[in-house]
Amino acid sequence: MPRTNFQELLDAGVHFGHLARKWNPKMAPYIFDQKNGIHIIDLHKSIVKIDEAANVMKQLARSGRKILFVATKKQAKEIVAEKAAAVNMPFVTERWPGGMLTNFPTIRKAVKKMNTIDKMIEDGTFDTLAKRERLQITRQRAKLEKNLGSIKDLSRLPSALFVVDVQKEMNAVKEANRLNIPVIAMVDTCCDPTPVDYVIPANDDAAKSISYIMDILCQAVAEGLNERKVEKEKEAPEQNDSQNAGGKKLRARKAKADETVAGEAAPKAEETAAPAAEAPAAEEKAE
Repeated sequence: MPRTNFQELLDAGVHFGHLARKWNPKMAPYIFDQKNGIHIIDLHKSIVKIDEAANVMKQLARSGRKILFVATKKQAKEIVAEKAAAVNMPFVTERWPGGMLTNFPTIRKAVKKMNTIDKMIEDGTFDTLAKRERLQITRQRAKLEKNLGSIKDLSRLPSALFVVDVQKEMNAVKEANRLNIPVIAMVDTCCDPTPVDYVIPANDDAAKSISYIMDILCQAVAEGLNERKVEKEKEAPEQNDSQNAGGKKLRARKAKADETVAGEAAPKAEETAAPAAEAPAAEEKAE
């Protein structure tokens, strides 16, 4: 069953494309018509593509992998940040740090620097510094928080990238392509869909359109996370049962081994006792 329908997409304004004179011919398969100099996106194809992308994201979330949400344009920033944070996924809504994927270890060092400053504040080391140093560190912390605060929990490269506006986030898409990280993106009629693995033909300029598609995709991610949680809960009792069974077997083996040792020890004790009993009798005869 589709996750959305034609009317809901129409109400959200997903069908509005860009000006016809600014179009990209590679988006032709997803364009339905042209009206008043503006291209109209074929929503029937959008429904299929949204379902495809949602299923991919659900499977990734179910397997415990991270999806990085990228949207630095003004109308998408707050929407993406709010909805990605709700499903505990990393996101970039400020400037894309160059080399964030291709030079990931350096980005991780910057995140560790931020964590070190936090520890200094917690253990009181920060208060012992001079006023000028405290001011410098506070400014550095604020800058790091602004650019990298949303990815501080990203300990390894993401398994997929979700992008709003491929043209604006071209650097992010190029880095993902270079590392063979799949890209899921909202692609408007003026963009090139070639570098995108899972194209969602949609209006990427209207806040309502972005919010609606983000709702659907984040709901799919939440489903995947819930399924993973249920699977873990089922596995826990099974592991406990197997551990208990293993413990019982171990105890049974140990008891059997103790019996065997006791059985072997008994004849030896009798053999040592026999010479000890014969010794006094021999002494009596000698007297």
